[in-house]
Amino acid sequence: MSPEVLKRTMSAGLLSFPITDFDAAGDFRADTYIKRLEWLMPYGATVLFAAGGTGEFFSLTPADFTAVVGTAVQTCRGRVPIIAGAGGATRTAIAFAQEAERLGAQGVLLLPHYLTEAGQEGLAAHVEAVCRSVKLGVIVYNRGACRLLPAALVQLADRCPNLIGFKDGFGDIELMVSIRRKLGDRFAYLGGLSTAEVYAAAYKAMGVPVYSSAVFNFIPKTAMNFYRAVAADDHATIGRLLDTFFLPYLEIRNRKPGYAVSIIKAGAKIAGYDAGPVRPPLTDLSAEECDKLAALMKPLGPQ
Repeated sequence: MSPEVLKRTMSAGLLSFPITDFDAAGDFRADTYIKRLEWLMPYGATVLFAAGGTGEFFSLTPADFTAVVGTAVQTCRGRVPIIAGAGGATRTAIAFAQEAERLGAQGVLLLPHYLTEAGQEGLAAHVEAVCRSVKLGVIVYNRGACRLLPAALVQLADRCPNLIGFKDGFGDIELMVSIRRKLGDRFAYLGGLSTAEVYAAAYKAMGVPVYSSAVFNFIPKTAMNFYRAVAADDHATIGRLLDTFFLPYLEIRNRKPGYAVSIIKAGAKIAGYDAGPVRPPLTDLSAEECDKLAALMKPLGPQ
């Protein structure tokens, strides 16, 4: 898939990040991961991101990464494009991006470089180096230590033809509007805040109608229904689902740092697709919190 085709593909529809399956010892389980992908694909996500943030990229070894992305590519080949996460220091991110390309992924989501702060010139040099290392389409994730501003993105757009996507994880309305107005249709724009459904209608109003859904991992039917409601400006359905599921869900998610991932694994287990525990430094939900989540999920019906 060429970068331009990937850009068009990502510009409509719901996107999602499959969680990564681990056994009790914390090792990757390919069999249940395949089962998960086979379950989720028919629901109609436009793109799946393997080894992304919800997939615990930050805890994967290079061998894990190869196994996870390779399994996703082989399982979803010809049905759903796979975009692989890549991140860390520049040379590390390049190594992940090149491995994703070797494995047959259709694109790369460039996650933050972590820890150290950097100015716009350094951030741009980092992104450019990763883009130049592969032929795949690259989506940059503006989040955490990576806070690119419009001027730097304009330069990157000129220098890197395969930089085709921008994902926002800050929720800074002024910044997002500035980037959208400055870059126009040069990028595919993705909403990337945790539990993106809560912000979906507002992002659509800013010209960012596409977002990635983590809850698609355990309530895929509801996630698709919510996306369609946003696309159709069906505010009655949006309001009902926010009130009955998403806002109470946030009360559980916000109890501990890192629960944005842990709660997805808990939901998948309740739905009958257990992905095993999260890896440290994340922690799993308590039994009480899992019961609260199950109670929220029950009225949504079979998925």
